[in-house]
Amino acid sequence: MTHSTGSVSACLPIHSDLDLVRVRQHVRQMTAHLGFGLVEQTKLVTAASELARNALVHGGGGQMECAPVTTGGIRGLRLVFSDQGPGIADLEQALSDGYTSGEGLGMGLGGARRLVHEFSIDSRRGVGTTVAVTSWISGPPRPREAH
Repeated sequence: MTHSTGSVSACLPIHSDLDLVRVRQHVRQMTAHLGFGLVEQTKLVTAASELARNALVHGGGGQMECAPVTTGGIRGLRLVFSDQGPGIADLEQALSDGYTSGEGLGMGLGGARRLVHEFSIDSRRGVGTTVAVTSWISGPPRPREAH
């Protein structure tokens, strides 16, 4: 079971390019503070940048919630990006390898998904999109073996 290690550590608005910079800076600071290695920091910052840009460009703006989490003694960071935009018309296509709208880093949702350990998305036409990602300091927690 995954537990937040406290209340949401940050809820950052995403309404401008300056907000995208703040999101990246905050994720970098949090991953460094939690003890992520440089490669894992870079992966999560890159995914966060893509997801924040999607919320801004396609969702008309939104927010990112960021919270440290633990499960089975393993620490991680969970990011939730949400917007109230038009939603994603074809979610399967948007998640497919190589698909990009041409607006972001060129890796799209599928690329962001590959950079993190856990990825979930909920998108509804006319309601908006929420993407939650989690990265763990030493990789995803392993299921406990039965004795």
